[in-house]
Amino acid sequence: MKTKANITNIARKHLFWDMDRSKLSTKQDKALIIPRMLLATTKESFLKDISNLERTYTPNEIYNVLKNTKERISNNVCRMVAQRYNKPVFLRYKF
Repeated sequence: MKTKANITNIARKHLFWDMDRSKLSTKQDKALIIPRMLLATTKESFLKDISNLERTYTPNEIYNVLKNTKERISNNVCRMVAQRYNKPVFLRYKF
């Protein structure tokens, strides 16, 4: 993990509608924070969203958490993350 960050400064409020963002730990809750912050990303907003995450987490942390999450991350987001980090593409949903 990189620098200590307050998640309330980088996380959009509506993504954490069901919890108090100020009580989240960037270290202990990264399995929740990383997928949530990319949940609503689009091709247009991806660079901003991923850059916000990269202020706190390393590329390996982001990639591995997303690869193993059970959250509803789209296959497009999975592809964009893999491409950004030159890693193998992984898909959340297989048809």
